[in-house]
Amino acid sequence: MEERRELPKLRRSNPRLAVQFNSEFSATKAHEMQVRLAKQVMREDRLPDAIRFVAGVDAVYVEETSIGVAAVLDYDSLALVECQVAHVETQFPYIPTLLSFREVPPTFSAIEKLETQPDVFLIDAHGIAHPYRLGFASHLGLILDKPTIGVAKSILCGKVERKTNEGWVRMLDRGEIIGAAVVTKRGRKPLYVSIGHRVSLEKAIEVVKHCTNIHRIPEPIFTAHKMASEEKRRYRKSR
Repeated sequence: MEERRELPKLRRSNPRLAVQFNSEFSATKAHEMQVRLAKQVMREDRLPDAIRFVAGVDAVYVEETSIGVAAVLDYDSLALVECQVAHVETQFPYIPTLLSFREVPPTFSAIEKLETQPDVFLIDAHGIAHPYRLGFASHLGLILDKPTIGVAKSILCGKVERKTNEGWVRMLDRGEIIGAAVVTKRGRKPLYVSIGHRVSLEKAIEVVKHCTNIHRIPEPIFTAHKMASEEKRRYRKSR
């Protein structure tokens, strides 16, 4: 049987999760942390030559509980291989540009349960296409030290520029290419793809297109979102 490398354990002392929402919380300090961590993001490909498994993650919220879901799919067939769910106490409110501090704990807890280790993660959020260049996709990628790709439905910063020969439209912010607008289904609105960690923009677009089948949203993200919604309904009924 193939040996699987264990993911690092989630600890409260993890410096990348050090910002807690309490009386001493400062959005300025949180943004400063994002700027520091953004410098560690790798924007080159560090994926295996042949991708075997791809994961989608999602988080939903019920009252004071955060529900994280990690769904692993076979990269070639896009068939579901494994899904894990985690419930944790919600400790951080929704604050624009600081989404990762809210979403990392439940999603990481679900990922930690996986027996099948994905080669790349697709995240329903931005990566470096973020005012501080550290959206949820990049933050999670740094914590996992795994390739991650941001796949968002709307623009957080920057603007769509010009079409390239590759068929996608680049996004620029302050003169920097931060992502691409990618039409996954003809006649539908584009998705906004960006580097999360350990992947190039070109490879990120390739993976997103490969993982898009029936729906406008890549299948790993669609599957994770569907299962998160089902888990949310089950949780509400059990209350």
